[in-house]
Amino acid sequence: MSVMASTPSAPVKPKSNTRLRNTLTFWAFVGPLALGLLVFVYIPIVWGFIISFFEARQTVTPSQFVGLTNYVDMLTDPNFVKALVTFLIFAVFIVPTTFFLSLALALLVNNTTKGTSFFRTVFFLPTACSYVVASMTWRMSIFNGLPFGFANIVLGWLGVAPIQWINKPDPPYFWIVLVTVRLWLQLGFYMILFLAGLQEIDRALYEAALVDGAKRGWQTFRHITFPLLRNTSVSILLLSLIAAFQAFDEFYNVLSTGVGSSSNITLARPPLVYIYQVAMADQNYGRGAAGAFILVAIIIAVTIVQGRLFGLGRAEA
Repeated sequence: MSVMASTPSAPVKPKSNTRLRNTLTFWAFVGPLALGLLVFVYIPIVWGFIISFFEARQTVTPSQFVGLTNYVDMLTDPNFVKALVTFLIFAVFIVPTTFFLSLALALLVNNTTKGTSFFRTVFFLPTACSYVVASMTWRMSIFNGLPFGFANIVLGWLGVAPIQWINKPDPPYFWIVLVTVRLWLQLGFYMILFLAGLQEIDRALYEAALVDGAKRGWQTFRHITFPLLRNTSVSILLLSLIAAFQAFDEFYNVLSTGVGSSSNITLARPPLVYIYQVAMADQNYGRGAAGAFILVAIIIAVTIVQGRLFGLGRAEA
């Protein structure tokens, strides 16, 4: 009968110490982020919601409770209603244009056999650019309205006289400036989303369609590609519409020369720009906060309706 030699086992560390160390490590990484969100995001949101029910002029300290007065005043303000109309015009231009151009770019890049990574990087790079920098470049260099501006130089080659792109309300050439700068900034981002959706489609579906007699191009796109991109398409429509609601930098920097100064900002003033002027220029923080929460409610409502309308989240056929 053999006797196995016993070896001394290593001391087992208490589980409580391991759990404590893991907890401390977790909060060391997550704590600063959570604290930053609490101080700079959640507390200002709660405080803004509170002062939206108070009279708060030239101070962020609530002085007199006014109930829903700020909300009623904002909803009945013709300038705020006009700002919502401006958003609708901008959305009509930017949302479908962004959708179809980003889809077209994604299809081209996805079907490219060489240099796919290069084209992805080139089209995505503008997304990393600051909206302020891009807006000022569009305003001061490309569409500055002077004969030596890039857009007018190109028109000169075609025999067209220089155009005042920003200063004239009729015809409203400034919409070309606003839409093109937004397109340049966000097109690459949505192209990447479409590319991700395209690469999720099983290649066997295309092979089976070709065997059944389908032709490459429009037939496979119509019956296979586009239907299987439904969730991606709806997500991009939602994101681009929300981004249009949040338009601020390009409008403010292209059309405005500063708060309270003479500018062209009234030519096209979206909701965020008008709320900013109410809160900062007029220093009516209570009314400005009410306008911000009205805009949030509109965005949530439109997002829910659009998601339900297009069936976001339903299983793809």
